[in-house]
Amino acid sequence: MNKFFKKKQIWIIPVYGIFYMICFAILEKEITRGYHVIHVALDDIIPFCEVFIIPYLLWFFYMGAVIVYFAFVNKSVKEFYQIFLSLGIGMTIFLVVSWLYPNGQNLRPVVFPRHNIFVNLVRHLYAIDTPTNILPSIHVYNSVAACIAFNNCQALKKHKGVQKGTIVLTLLIVMSTMFLKQHSVFDVGLALVLNAVIYLLMYQPKTYTQTKRDALKRRLLEN
Repeated sequence: MNKFFKKKQIWIIPVYGIFYMICFAILEKEITRGYHVIHVALDDIIPFCEVFIIPYLLWFFYMGAVIVYFAFVNKSVKEFYQIFLSLGIGMTIFLVVSWLYPNGQNLRPVVFPRHNIFVNLVRHLYAIDTPTNILPSIHVYNSVAACIAFNNCQALKKHKGVQKGTIVLTLLIVMSTMFLKQHSVFDVGLALVLNAVIYLLMYQPKTYTQTKRDALKRRLLEN
């Protein structure tokens, strides 16, 4: 196993990608009714804003950039596995949650308040993406995971503009999921909690282990 992780096994990216897309396609086809509706009060306060379709669509390029950079440009084997495992674990958890707890949302506007090129793009998005399987938000989770990877990358420490740019883009993408009514605030919050856990596991393993030990000590003392 140690020999396996001593060099980048880039082939696992397309293999997992194919696995994920097949599972997601099945979910989208099977879970169309009888799902639990995700909704919190804050969802009703956030207005629909079609301009956020721009950062929402930039997500796809962002994901491509993080994969290409850490797989082919950045030389660090450790950082490659950190981002791959971060994405893989989060996306797998998403699939399991979707299977065990079918979910969706009813936040999308029935009538659009305006008509412009951005609204047309949103219409197309709604047509190809069902409002189901939203918990936690993969758009949010993967964006934050990518941001963490870029900002913990040793080779990019001297490129503050790139790191700050990923933070801005990530924030815009997170906001876009709610302003386009693609996700509930609850989906976003759960994704961020998952990001925090995986960050400790992948980038701060000593802190993660110590936290678990402290929790165990508290339970023992309470008993």
